[in-house]
Amino acid sequence: MMTALRRRNGVLPPKAELALEYIFVVIGSAFVALAFSVFLLPNKIASGGVSGISTILKWVVGWDPSIVQWALNIPLFFAGIIFLGRQFGAKTLVGTVVLPLFVLVFSGWGPATNDPLLGALFGGLGVGAGLGIVFRGKASTGGVDLLAQILHKYAGISLGTCILFIDGTIVCTSALVFGLEKALYALIAMFLTAKTIDVVQMGLGVSKVALIISDQEEEMRQGILTEIYRGVTKINAFGGYTQDERPMLMCVVAQYEVTKLKQFVKSIDPAAFIILLNANEVLGEGFKRA
Repeated sequence: MMTALRRRNGVLPPKAELALEYIFVVIGSAFVALAFSVFLLPNKIASGGVSGISTILKWVVGWDPSIVQWALNIPLFFAGIIFLGRQFGAKTLVGTVVLPLFVLVFSGWGPATNDPLLGALFGGLGVGAGLGIVFRGKASTGGVDLLAQILHKYAGISLGTCILFIDGTIVCTSALVFGLEKALYALIAMFLTAKTIDVVQMGLGVSKVALIISDQEEEMRQGILTEIYRGVTKINAFGGYTQDERPMLMCVVAQYEVTKLKQFVKSIDPAAFIILLNANEVLGEGFKRA
């Protein structure tokens, strides 16, 4: 029997899935705003993006960061629609509007720490976690990413170069305003943000892809299915030297199953050739769902 929320294939009904995505956008925006307000802003860490610009303007001219973010994000969102088309959708607009709102809500909170290193570390982690949750909601918080996409489309500059140039300019400006040390802290925060986004998107678990070449290919295939209890794919391969056909088996196992797999393969064919590769994310039967 199906639950009230899930179909037989484990996928949420469209309306429930859409509602969950909006919840992700709101929760993720709250995480970003909280990390910005209690870690980055009070320690003068301008780690790129619109939030970095608002940090600089807060300490130079006293402008409220939430107002600055609204003043930049909303025009950039509509510029994105004009120059890039209607591909961003309502969820990105929600992120664009809600993030500065949460910044305003948290503006009265005092700093969680006055140590800039701790501010960079936990600010980067918090912003990365929040953005990862927003991305899980298939949206974004807009900002300079939209500007980078516009420059990419009309100036022919690669997207990565555009983002690097914009964020680099903001960090360099922060070095002139706050000093080199604060700019270095900002780089630490940016690095942690990027890595944390990856963790939230793909998870902490690292599975292994095993490629096995053996003369006992059929016995190996049956054993993986019945003793390791993992699926296996047979791939047609040919020896580079002999040009003889040498079928290769591919299977994906969890980290804790690697030793068991290696022991099994060696028990069948001590001369078997095994290649183990990291798989950061595996979706499907026996692993996590999308």
